[in-house]
Amino acid sequence: MYAGPRGMSKGRAEQGKAEGKLPAGGGNGRGWHGVDAASGGSTIRLSAMPKITVSLPDATLQEYLQPHPDVTVLEWDLSGEPPRPRLDIVVPPYMGGTQVLRGLEAVETGLVQSQSIGYDGVADSLPPGRVFANAAGVHETSTAELTLALILASQRELPRLLQNQQEGRWETRSTASLADRRVLIVGYGGVGKAIEDRLLPFETTVTRVASRERTDPRGHVHGIAELLTLLPEHDIVVVGVPLSDATRHLIDDDFLSAMPDGALVVNVARGPVADTDALVRHTATGRIRAALDVTDPEPLPQDHPLWRTPGVIISPHVGGASSAMRPRMGRLVQRQIELMLAGEPPANVVLNG
Repeated sequence: MYAGPRGMSKGRAEQGKAEGKLPAGGGNGRGWHGVDAASGGSTIRLSAMPKITVSLPDATLQEYLQPHPDVTVLEWDLSGEPPRPRLDIVVPPYMGGTQVLRGLEAVETGLVQSQSIGYDGVADSLPPGRVFANAAGVHETSTAELTLALILASQRELPRLLQNQQEGRWETRSTASLADRRVLIVGYGGVGKAIEDRLLPFETTVTRVASRERTDPRGHVHGIAELLTLLPEHDIVVVGVPLSDATRHLIDDDFLSAMPDGALVVNVARGPVADTDALVRHTATGRIRAALDVTDPEPLPQDHPLWRTPGVIISPHVGGASSAMRPRMGRLVQRQIELMLAGEPPANVVLNG
């Protein structure tokens, strides 16, 4: 459970105010350290709220943080000895793998703030009792942009056009459109919604699939149990689910066999969401196409057949890696600092000790 800097929870602060033991505002950046026991609990010792120490993996995020007298910012990439015995907010390196989190064994932490949305495998490496937040709100837009780029590149055959440019060949022929295509989005969280927002202006018909059937303000969302019946009805399938035991190899022989001839599957989730051997078999025949920002394994070996399969486009897991990332990540860290100074619980917590 999150307990604020040095263990004072917002609930304890509010309880103290209600009982008359704390001054108004005690838990909002300035306040109390305790009650003077020698005076029978009637005298309050006032002092500054404990300072917050934040560690960043490098200097790139610090320019987006607002200086504050109660906030100390240090650099630590989780390798080597920690700079302090306690760090209130720790930001691990981006795309550094989950194993790096084992470096937190040597330090007390208030919050571990990831730079990624996905957190598969984190629980296996994160020391017990830690609070872990993901980077929801940081990568959705960039991932959606790349998804649209991959779809358009495949539909309009940009790899062929670029090859023709290299060879000085002027070849005109019709290609598939994005307009009027039926698109199935599998995984309807923040990324899925951002992808939908960008698909609709292209005059597509979008069907949404999530882990369970529901209705939201945008309309009906199908449950994952309906997937195999929905696949034959769609020209493009975008997969953006989190990796879990339930979604590992979601894109398998049955999934790919259910797609209609000429259809495109786009994976912007995690590499193991797709059965790579099944992808190789189904794309090798030319019956379906694939656009992959993630693969299994990563990096994809240089001699892997997917690199050379016609109709397959691969980007090296760069969905969130755009110029929008650093400012948005900096704003998220700044928000977490402000919440901690105010005695409020952090945002985006996905593992709570």
